[in-house]
Amino acid sequence: MQTIILCGGKGTRLREETEFKPKPMVKIGGKPILWHIMKLYAHYGFRDFILTLGYKGEMIRDYFSDENNFPEDKGRFNIIFADTGDESSTGARILKAGKYVRGDSFMVTYGDGVSDIDIRKLVDFHKSKNLKATITATHPYSKYGLINIHKENHLVTDFYQKPLLHDYISAGFMVFGRDALGYFDEEAMENVFPKLIKEKTLAAYRHDGFWKSMDTYTEMEELNALWENERPWAVWEKKPTLAQK
Repeated sequence: MQTIILCGGKGTRLREETEFKPKPMVKIGGKPILWHIMKLYAHYGFRDFILTLGYKGEMIRDYFSDENNFPEDKGRFNIIFADTGDESSTGARILKAGKYVRGDSFMVTYGDGVSDIDIRKLVDFHKSKNLKATITATHPYSKYGLINIHKENHLVTDFYQKPLLHDYISAGFMVFGRDALGYFDEEAMENVFPKLIKEKTLAAYRHDGFWKSMDTYTEMEELNALWENERPWAVWEKKPTLAQK
């Protein structure tokens, strides 16, 4: 099964880094965050990627065309570079990448989020539901400190520094049946979800482990600090999966 990775956005909220490079090429632990994402999928045996290039896409093409940049992974990534335009929406990028999709299903993810999600379990879950699409749901941490206020005297009774929230958000690790390509258009990819919900053909795979996106310079620094200390998403450094044996 192939994985489409959305790599064409400009990452305007990370301007300190993305003025000179595309967001997926921002480095975490000395490697582009895109490499980390591809390592996750390859760990579970999914090594075929379609990278949707846009803003400064030649930098992605040049880096991943030269296996000397990641010698430990020589021959492990099979990459199709799909030029999808600098200004294209995510939906348009998937449509343009769709002509390279083989088989009856494919995966999609963003080029700016890392997780310890078990991709094999995600795919198995999707297949078991026999629906058009599956998205991954996770609990995010609040970007703000949350407080409780006494309703009568207005004193603050509790303060929670960036707590884990109870609501779910889409974590960006998705699986689609090939027939779902007909739902995409020139608008944002997320516009597809209400259509699928209305038809009751969208499932959610719950992931309660690690997940973090990189939208800001602060989040880039946080990911680099995590890489130096815990490496919570580096599942490939742990026990090999059956797909690797």
